[in-house]
Amino acid sequence: MPLLLPKKLSLRTRLFVAMILMLVLAGLLILGSTTIQYESQRENYHLGRLIRKEAQLVRHLNFLESKYNLYGQPAEIWGEYAADFEKITSIHNVQYSLFSLDGKPLFTFHTPLKVIANDYHLEQTLIDDLFATKDGYLLEFYNSDIDRYHASYRVLRDDYSRPYGILFFPYFEDISFSENELNTFLDNLYQIYIILLLGVVLLAYFLSKFVTRSLEAIRLKMDQTGLTLKNEKIYLKNATKEIDSLVNSYNKMIDDLAESAEKLARSEREQAWQEMAKQVAHEIKNPLTPMRLTVQSFHQKFDPNDPESTSKMNDFAKLLIQQIDTMSEVANTFSDFSTLPMAKLKKQDLVEVTQMAVDIFQKDQIIFTSNQAHIYQNIDKTQWIRVLTNLIQNSLQSVPSNRKPQIGIQLVGEEKLSTLIITDNGNGIPEDIKEKIFEPKFTTKTAGMGLGLGIVKNIITSHGGSISYVSTPKKGTTFTILLPYI
Repeated sequence: MPLLLPKKLSLRTRLFVAMILMLVLAGLLILGSTTIQYESQRENYHLGRLIRKEAQLVRHLNFLESKYNLYGQPAEIWGEYAADFEKITSIHNVQYSLFSLDGKPLFTFHTPLKVIANDYHLEQTLIDDLFATKDGYLLEFYNSDIDRYHASYRVLRDDYSRPYGILFFPYFEDISFSENELNTFLDNLYQIYIILLLGVVLLAYFLSKFVTRSLEAIRLKMDQTGLTLKNEKIYLKNATKEIDSLVNSYNKMIDDLAESAEKLARSEREQAWQEMAKQVAHEIKNPLTPMRLTVQSFHQKFDPNDPESTSKMNDFAKLLIQQIDTMSEVANTFSDFSTLPMAKLKKQDLVEVTQMAVDIFQKDQIIFTSNQAHIYQNIDKTQWIRVLTNLIQNSLQSVPSNRKPQIGIQLVGEEKLSTLIITDNGNGIPEDIKEKIFEPKFTTKTAGMGLGLGIVKNIITSHGGSISYVSTPKKGTTFTILLPYI
């Protein structure tokens, strides 16, 4: 199973996503830091409020202790003034409990569960810890399924700094109020953040589009750049320094590419003309040599008084005409290749035209079949016959002399194209020259100029088709022509 690689994200998408992620991250940081700061401020506020209320409570208790001279008095004496101590809860709107120095309860309006479980007595370890502190003060936090509050333990002292009791003061926060306040604050923050997010999304979209617009223009130009194309330079307004540097490099590349293309074209033209001149010179030289030898021989041996001089003159003229025709054929073939007339497409019966081309050759060597009686297609009749005669002739010439030629031609008409298959039983095409057979002037035969298959390919290409082949050495070759309906 092939490995599926993730699709690459464009720079514009990356910028857009990065800006959104930065906003989201900044929002989360602001939200987190605001929540932490709010909790810290709330904690400080309630601790300060606890201290203020506790101070009021201590002053009131000290006043009652001094008023009734309760220092060192037993619990029964304290109990006589229970009504005054109970009024404190309503006056200051608080709850508290008062214990003797040995931890016994004097007044218990609210006590933690651990004190209740200890028969409303303070544990000795708590009393020891309390007196071990510098100012006789402990602050604890109670958190259970029933109670959740801060509470303080304080050693109470009279006007002479003598300890006379232990105060337990629980402070209950108004959680519903603080939570509502926090929720209201967060709701407002969410609304502001959503509005800000929408604004940043729009800003990020247009900003990323603006930033990558120059790069997109460069990309489009680069996609249209090619060695054989008419390349255009890029001119951008208000480009950044980096983009401007990239544009200048691209424009310089266009100049270099144009110069290289011109040099390459000039070199190819020169090479083509050199090769063509060599080929033409070679082909013309072939008949000129026997013509020269014939003329020299005729000049040396000709005798006007010879009774057969007329016959010899006629033979000499025929030979010269034959060689001249050969040179004329060479010139015409090169002319046809370089100035192949434009195809004159006309609706023709492809089966009928193909049959006409096949009838030129010996019928016992060629078998022609078609899957339809008539296949109508726009073709140039003359050029199509030329293609078939050239391919059939090449197939016949590829068959060795000790083997009977067997050429099969199959025409298949389909919905969108026609397919022509030509198969022979010749020697095939060697592997080392398979890439060259459609090149002009390339041939493996001792006769001819090697332009036939080049002309064939040009004709088929002008018809919008394609030609390919499969060859097996010593067994034969199959050419396939695909001709779409146009």
